[in-house]
Amino acid sequence: MEIVGGVIARDRAGSAAGRQGGPLIVTEDVELLDDLLRLCAAAGALPEVHHGGPDRGEVWDAAPLVLVGDDAADRVRGAPRRRGVVLVGRDQDDSGVWRRAVEIGADHVLLLPDGEQWLVDRIADVAEGVGRPALTVGVIGGRGGAGASTLACALAVTAARDGRRTMLVDADPLGGGLDVLLGGESADGLRWPAFAASRGRLGGGALAESLPELHALRVLSWDRGDAVTVAPEAARAVVSAARRRGGVVVVDLPRRVDETVGEALAQIDLGLLVVPAELRAVAGARRVASAAGMALRDLRVVVARGAEPGGLDSEEVARLVGLPLVGEVPWEPGLPAAQAAGKPPGGLARSPLARFCTAFWDRLPADAAGGVA
Repeated sequence: MEIVGGVIARDRAGSAAGRQGGPLIVTEDVELLDDLLRLCAAAGALPEVHHGGPDRGEVWDAAPLVLVGDDAADRVRGAPRRRGVVLVGRDQDDSGVWRRAVEIGADHVLLLPDGEQWLVDRIADVAEGVGRPALTVGVIGGRGGAGASTLACALAVTAARDGRRTMLVDADPLGGGLDVLLGGESADGLRWPAFAASRGRLGGGALAESLPELHALRVLSWDRGDAVTVAPEAARAVVSAARRRGGVVVVDLPRRVDETVGEALAQIDLGLLVVPAELRAVAGARRVASAAGMALRDLRVVVARGAEPGGLDSEEVARLVGLPLVGEVPWEPGLPAAQAAGKPPGGLARSPLARFCTAFWDRLPADAAGGVA
């Protein structure tokens, strides 16, 4: 256990849509109930409330989370032991709360108001039915024009085409907008300015539903207005929400690492540094790798071939940059024409770029998330 700072019907419609519904609240303390209902509302969950002891059956067993007011501890002492029970109180000086928590088999003791944010996050998790977090791949260019944005789009398009739940996040405000690269600059949906000042928690499902859907994936990009500064807290909230949705998240990263970009880097499982096979690009990539590597847990090299034959060997590029080699993206002469015809990067399944991306996803374990083998 740890200390961390009438009746409402259960959300059955939410359960039918894949959500697990809200928590079970057991208390007769009116003020405590008001606080718990407020926190459930903040988490987007609709709880079920029992003013007496809960039924010793389906309701108690089926609730994804049980919030027991300290006033009701005696009444639930005989309930079947289960996980996900939180004893909620207010008295910071009452040492007896530990004994009562043990007696009812609680996982946590939570004291209000200090633990409010923890509880909101926990309620939101169970309401969303959070499972394995998304495998999050960041793509960053070793120099300008390396093709990082193109690769990011192609990775997202091929993942979605293979049936993966996919979100593409454009974290480079100076890149022109990935929705443009995907041919969806006029598509309905929110862009970064709508989230730039976000704080706290965003729902993964709600985030996805608010974004443009292009080529079977969701895209968070920039609008065509003036530059907007995204707060570090907003970057953290957005990427966290995208990850909680599961599946695959691809993040197109800028080469300049500031506090906001650092929040995104901290949540990426695997970083791909795109480096053209030329000596000057290698020199620039080493500086980018040094900055990004301070926050990225796993950064690897993708060598990008240009229109001209020759250039450095891919193994030599990886050795000079000092990072493991993922592979080599061959030059694709028909890519501009395909995009002009409305095909996104990776949209042609047999193209060199699409084949590279498909092979990349195929090499990853099916359950890879939170770590890549």
